[in-house]
Amino acid sequence: MKNTLKVVSMVAAVAASSALAGEITGKIKINGEVPPAREITPIKGDKLCGALHTKPVMTRTYVVGADHGLANVAVYIKAGLPAGKTYTAPASKPLIDQVGCVYEPVVSAAMVGQTVDIKNSDTFMHNVNCQAKVNKGFNFAQATQGQVNPRVFDKAELAVKLICNVHPWMSGYVHVFDHPFFAVSDKDGHFVISGDLPDGKYTVEANHLKSGLVTGEVEVKGGKATLNLELAVK
Repeated sequence: MKNTLKVVSMVAAVAASSALAGEITGKIKINGEVPPAREITPIKGDKLCGALHTKPVMTRTYVVGADHGLANVAVYIKAGLPAGKTYTAPASKPLIDQVGCVYEPVVSAAMVGQTVDIKNSDTFMHNVNCQAKVNKGFNFAQATQGQVNPRVFDKAELAVKLICNVHPWMSGYVHVFDHPFFAVSDKDGHFVISGDLPDGKYTVEANHLKSGLVTGEVEVKGGKATLNLELAVK
């Protein structure tokens, strides 16, 4: 009898956990004639940076993949989450790397309180100058290859800009959220928002550094929902 009760309790616990797990999948597309990428010519002119590249390094204002999919778009729940609920920052650490005198990835996302590792993979010095407007900014040098400086943002803020004063063409962005329901679209515009997300209706917003914002409404049913959004070239 005790074993039966134990099994029933375990099944109930799994069912309750599954009921809370939710997932919103979709794709971000770009509409309009995308301007061609331009070569970042100062990289070629810099002795150290130029030596790391055999091909021209191009701007990444619009990175478009299959079927007009748009990369580097922050996608997140804008409204519909339970009022007053707080969330624990995940233990995972997003990595922002400096490779060949460019930021990789150019767009990242993290949660308030989550550790972000900032790394220099080049053999020479970069500095990381954080141009935050809501969070507290910082500016530190990374003189050693492989050096990692962890940083934590304590407030929600969109598009926190990171620059390198040594190499002024270098810039990267990190979006910071006060909940864990966000993603950054991949090379073909796909995204997945997942986690402890109950069934219900939500407003989802997509944020591109050049094309701006677009929102859509979605209803999660049975832990699943699909939402496709379209941005226009600006």
